[in-house]
Amino acid sequence: MPQNYVDNASFDGMDSNPSKQPNQQTVALTNHCCQSYQKGENLLEIVKPMAEWGVATMELLGIFIIIGFALYALIIEPIILLKQNKNEPIFYQVRQRLGRGILLGLEFLVAADIIHTVAVELTFKTVGILAIVVLIRTFLSFSLEAELTGHWPWQKK
Repeated sequence: MPQNYVDNASFDGMDSNPSKQPNQQTVALTNHCCQSYQKGENLLEIVKPMAEWGVATMELLGIFIIIGFALYALIIEPIILLKQNKNEPIFYQVRQRLGRGILLGLEFLVAADIIHTVAVELTFKTVGILAIVVLIRTFLSFSLEAELTGHWPWQKK
């Protein structure tokens, strides 16, 4: 966008009538608005990479949480329970730890999707995709919660 938008614009037939020429205040206001618009673009250029970095961080964190809990639940938890001579609850404890890790990881992945849609690429298509993804992940979260606890999250224990 040109720095001095009004001076570079063509006014059809206005040159012949000096009374319809834009005055200095109009030129100054238009230039100020154009510069503010350019500053807004600069702000977007700063926010977008930060948001993308934040999204990547949240996604990695979600993935590492799921992997970390899975490794803990499948390797360390059984060893601890075997040392305590508690053979019966091993399956139950491993299942609980693994389920909790998946739930926590899903929360981070949903947060990353929301940040990506709102801050990076806000279109009707991405909002629709986000709605579907959040719906599926919410269903998974409720299903896992019900499976782990034996009741729905809104029911009393």
